[in-house]
Amino acid sequence: MDEPAPTAAAPTAPAPAAAASNEGQSDRWGWDYCTNTAVRRAARRLGQLYGDISAPAGLMPTQHTLLTHLKLAAAASDPAAGTLQNLAAAMVMDLSALGHTLKPLIRDGYVKLVPDARDRRVKRARLTEKGEAKQAEGQALWHVAQSRFDALFGVEESAALRRALAIVASEEFAEAFKRGK
Repeated sequence: MDEPAPTAAAPTAPAPAAAASNEGQSDRWGWDYCTNTAVRRAARRLGQLYGDISAPAGLMPTQHTLLTHLKLAAAASDPAAGTLQNLAAAMVMDLSALGHTLKPLIRDGYVKLVPDARDRRVKRARLTEKGEAKQAEGQALWHVAQSRFDALFGVEESAALRRALAIVASEEFAEAFKRGK
């Protein structure tokens, strides 16, 4: 935990208006004092909310993110971006979690694995035409979810949150955290 949970006599910050129905619930369990827990809870909630909106496309949010990453990597013509190792690193996943996410996308014909032209042991993930269409379908629904989030949370606050989370997700932050600095 970041800091010890407050004692019963310690003042706590008032609950935000959006969370008024849960007032006192999260701090009772100490969730407001552990950054890891707070971020994980928020990520699960956002995953549920975005997933509900993207459900008509038949994609989970992580699957849509993966398809979008592959589309952006292809557009950037980044030779390293499509390797499974680099894809896992970009999504802050291990290879087995990436494989679990890729499996249904490959099965459904949205993604194909191709050997690297220089090193056939290296596999690259590529969007198929069907995958490009599915990504576009998911992207339209993602825009709905993102617009709702921005409307509720605030456009500037949303951008600031993404910037802060990008720092936390970076390799530099991970290395500094491991060193204790």
